[in-house]
Amino acid sequence: MIENRNPSMKALAVLIPGIFLSFSFDMITPFIYLLYILAITFILASVPLKKWFLIFMPLSLFATSLAWMTMLYTDESYATGDVIFTFLWFEVTTGSAEVGISLALRSLCFIALSLLFVFTTNPTKFMLSLMQQCKLSPKLTYGILAGYRFLPMLQHEFELLKQAHRIRGISRAEGWQNRLQNMKQYAIPLLANSIRKAERVAIAMESKGFTGERERTYYHRMKVNRKDWIFLFGMIFALIIAYYTSYQLGYLNIFGNEIGK
Repeated sequence: MIENRNPSMKALAVLIPGIFLSFSFDMITPFIYLLYILAITFILASVPLKKWFLIFMPLSLFATSLAWMTMLYTDESYATGDVIFTFLWFEVTTGSAEVGISLALRSLCFIALSLLFVFTTNPTKFMLSLMQQCKLSPKLTYGILAGYRFLPMLQHEFELLKQAHRIRGISRAEGWQNRLQNMKQYAIPLLANSIRKAERVAIAMESKGFTGERERTYYHRMKVNRKDWIFLFGMIFALIIAYYTSYQLGYLNIFGNEIGK
């Protein structure tokens, strides 16, 4: 299962294909790799399908709008081929359509890779892996982790403040301008509570001997095993297969240069 893979190796498995996928300007390469990402997401990972779609669909609309704008404003060197249709004073050609669709598919690949990492990675284990495998400073990683833990607490305190105002008869304001104005009522108490909690966390870490030194012991050791390497090379190998298939079909395009057969 992907959830059990080392977070740092998982981050590399997402980052490296994402970088090399951005070189492709054809439609076939990102399409094949997108199918592979979706397959491992729903077969090898316990991802909540409904929650995944609730995040993926709005982002896919952004990718679609990005493709549409790319079709309309494609550089002349890419806007080649026959004119498919005309929209106002814009002419969409086969070349501009291919570039736009390729950009949309690459964006969907980046979105799918990001969701795969987010839904299968524990934030605490990721921070521990960054310290142990990537040798990141404990001061930085523990600071990020503490800030991440504050977010649910702030949300809970915000709900308590709204309920307290409702009990005291403070009605909700109508309209966006009034709501933004009333947000100032919540900002000061939330900021004051955050400062108090930050001081308590700092005192607690200092009392337990936390100095931020790199050489330290860990209760939970993160390790890199053979399955982590298999997952990393599997992600890269799948991208190589996508590039090779696109080349064999004669569609491979690197930075606008067609090199397919």
